[in-house]
Amino acid sequence: MNQAILIIDDDAKLNTLLEDYLRGFGFRASSVTDPGEGLRRIRRDPPDLVILDVMMPGMDGFEACKTIRRESAVPIVMLTARGEVMDRIVGLELGADDYLPKPFEPRELVARIQSVLRRHAGTGPPEVLRCGPLTIDLGRRSVLLDGAPVDLTTTEFEVLALFARNPGKVLTREAILEELRGIEWESYNRAVDVVISRLRHKLGDDPKYPRLFKTVWGAGYAFIGEAGGDRDG
Repeated sequence: MNQAILIIDDDAKLNTLLEDYLRGFGFRASSVTDPGEGLRRIRRDPPDLVILDVMMPGMDGFEACKTIRRESAVPIVMLTARGEVMDRIVGLELGADDYLPKPFEPRELVARIQSVLRRHAGTGPPEVLRCGPLTIDLGRRSVLLDGAPVDLTTTEFEVLALFARNPGKVLTREAILEELRGIEWESYNRAVDVVISRLRHKLGDDPKYPRLFKTVWGAGYAFIGEAGGDRDG
């Protein structure tokens, strides 16, 4: 394993405990208490995953997440002290891949980290899906829209890939959460709506006149992007 994890949290004592715990699972863990220093670290030596606290003085986790996302697709797991639904929505809208409310069980954090890293790495043989205006390269984890590259977070890419593999099929929010998380998302169905909304925005898909994602009221969403075309790999 030996993947690098950077913890950005102003609680130095918690950072030390998490570093020791994560090393016990084979991760190379390091931490900073200042978000600015964390951003410099990411630019200088990008980690495999960032654990980012929300409640920090000066630059909070939301602002740090927004800055990271402008520059990098590194997976981000956010820690929310209050565990409020709105905090989670904002974090996901800004591009976080997962969240965990404090206080938390360290083993659950490890499970979340492993799940995000698995999704980020991808599994199975490389495959290219061509769906209408989209070209989705599952091996390189890249997306082209009408030939132009689109920057997606890990979660956005996984949701898009899931739909592209199931063209025309109505996927419920619960099924999407279960498929992508491997662990329950606290029945937090609003998270799916947030990710779909972000995908629609990035892919230029108008919900009133959709060419990719169709909302099926009372059920979920269906992918209508002329999927099922060429499939390489």
